[in-house]
Amino acid sequence: MSVEVIQAKEVKMIPVLLGESDILKAIQLKPGIPSGAEGVTGLFVRGGGSDQNLFVLDEAVVYNPNHLFGFFSTFNTDAVKDLKLYKGGFPAQYGGRLSSVIDVRLQDGNNQEFSGAGGIGLLASRLTLEGPIKKDRSSFIVSGRRTYVDLITRGVNRAQEASGSDANPIPNYYFYDLNAKVNFQIGEKDRIFVSGYFGRDVFSFDGDVFDFNFDWGNATGTLRWNHVFSSRLFSNTTVTFSDYQYNIGNEVTGFSSNLGSNIQDVNGKADFYYALNNEHQFRFGAQLTGHAFTVGRLRAGSDDGLVSFSAGKDYRSLEWGAYWWDDWNLSDRFAVQAGFRWSGFQTSGNAYQAVEPRISSRFVLTDNLSLKASYAHMVQYLHLVANAGVALPTDVWYPSTAGVQPQRSDQVAMGLAWFLGNGWSAELETYYKQLDRQLEFVDGAQIFVNDELEKEFAIGKGRAYGFELGLEKKTGKLTGWVGYTLARVIREDFAPLDPSRSFAQTGQFAPIYDRRHDLSVVLFWEINKRWSASATFVYGSGDLRWLPVGRLTFQDVAGTELKTVVPVFQDRNNFRLPDYHRLDAGLIWKFFPKWGESDLTLSIVNAYDRRNVFFIYLDPVFENEDQIGGIQIPQGIKAKQVSLFPVLPAITWNFKF
Repeated sequence: MSVEVIQAKEVKMIPVLLGESDILKAIQLKPGIPSGAEGVTGLFVRGGGSDQNLFVLDEAVVYNPNHLFGFFSTFNTDAVKDLKLYKGGFPAQYGGRLSSVIDVRLQDGNNQEFSGAGGIGLLASRLTLEGPIKKDRSSFIVSGRRTYVDLITRGVNRAQEASGSDANPIPNYYFYDLNAKVNFQIGEKDRIFVSGYFGRDVFSFDGDVFDFNFDWGNATGTLRWNHVFSSRLFSNTTVTFSDYQYNIGNEVTGFSSNLGSNIQDVNGKADFYYALNNEHQFRFGAQLTGHAFTVGRLRAGSDDGLVSFSAGKDYRSLEWGAYWWDDWNLSDRFAVQAGFRWSGFQTSGNAYQAVEPRISSRFVLTDNLSLKASYAHMVQYLHLVANAGVALPTDVWYPSTAGVQPQRSDQVAMGLAWFLGNGWSAELETYYKQLDRQLEFVDGAQIFVNDELEKEFAIGKGRAYGFELGLEKKTGKLTGWVGYTLARVIREDFAPLDPSRSFAQTGQFAPIYDRRHDLSVVLFWEINKRWSASATFVYGSGDLRWLPVGRLTFQDVAGTELKTVVPVFQDRNNFRLPDYHRLDAGLIWKFFPKWGESDLTLSIVNAYDRRNVFFIYLDPVFENEDQIGGIQIPQGIKAKQVSLFPVLPAITWNFKF
């Protein structure tokens, strides 16, 4: 139960922003996974934060699955075989996060013949090549993608410079990523898989007075050996590498600075599968991960070397886990999956360990109706330090220490699965989740360039509960699904780690991603062999924001113009944005040249021009020239919104040979 699976074929049919298909955007259309704010990829699964999701690409951890400031994911759909998301009933082989596991698998490559696929769109182009290294025995796949917005902006900037225009230059931005995988069959009992990912976002601005450069990205590598001991027992031995880093560079005449953060992992694990018989299987294994953290690194200095300073902190940590998972069909009607995970973490002389039991069961009530239930205890040893709601990847991963203990959660869920006939099925689930040792920032927190970051933390509890309903049709000319979620998230009992700091909120409050209602409708219509159409509609209650309830103005020395306006904040996340809704539509025309297959995909995002809120800001309203002590006094404050997307059409040419 509590598992969502989506295939790359479905993803490519869903109309998306600027025609660039996105597998994470597609999974957000499933029940229980709110779609977040306008254009943002972050997942908030069953009341959990965005850092409580474990993203793995061919078993290697991806720490920031975002491109373009969160508008697209790092996963190139052409290279992906499928995505499986667990939002409850977690198998024991997964650990280290509280709310979900997103397991992305790359294609293995065609071991029969050479082939390729790609596309050219408004934003980016991509190309995938695959084929046999040795027919029937080994294969490869390589897939690359790059945007070319920077080529346009550079041309505009050169034209402005040549014409002598005094217009401000436009920043350059682009992202690229590369996926590669090879596999070899060595004899009848052994296979070797090697895969890797590398991606970067680059944002730069070259001005007359200062230069600004911002880049971030992930790199992963996986080496997996699959060995068959017998018809009952086989194993996977895997070594992975993960690296996530960002850097912000700034150069002003005579002075330069660099701010960044980094986390690197080296992981080794062994997984064994044993089939006692057709009704009873075991899975067991162990893993060890070494983490290297660089938290808030700052280097700055003058060009002449007279001024130089640095800040930041490094950590080295070990995380380990061992598990046992039992999958047993006790009868034709009753099945149980049960097991536990023993995990531990050590850093800076501090050690933690925990036992994480999990159980999931299914009882078949009738031939078409089954009842499901699950329980999972999860522990998370890493913490994401970032301002809530900020799409920029200025985030810092922070280990558990003596002061910051591991996060914990307990989740119970129950559900019904009903096969209605004629390709229709329905699923209903309800859940309750208890969250402990949750992290928030104290009032006025200083996140970066801070060697005592723990003084900025407040620790408390959380609760989340909800109801999810999914209705899906998988066969016929018209297919698709409807997903609805009714949910609530609560934070409570927070207190700062440093008694001298303030956390003004008392009692309960809701995080910004507390969304009461979330509805998604996805439809695919195969008109004929050449034409197909699709549409998605999403609706959600507005997210929360923390707005000031007033302002104080301080006047400096009499007779001067200096004054300071200070916002006054009270209850956290005290304002709910307007409801979010949007309709996207797509039309695909397939044609079949001699060399393969091709199609033109037309997509229209925000078809009825709904101006959803991206962010809001507060503006003072001056109706007259009244002044007190030389200060003009506003008669009121108005909230104004900024919207990102009007109606956005896009066309993409896709091909396969």
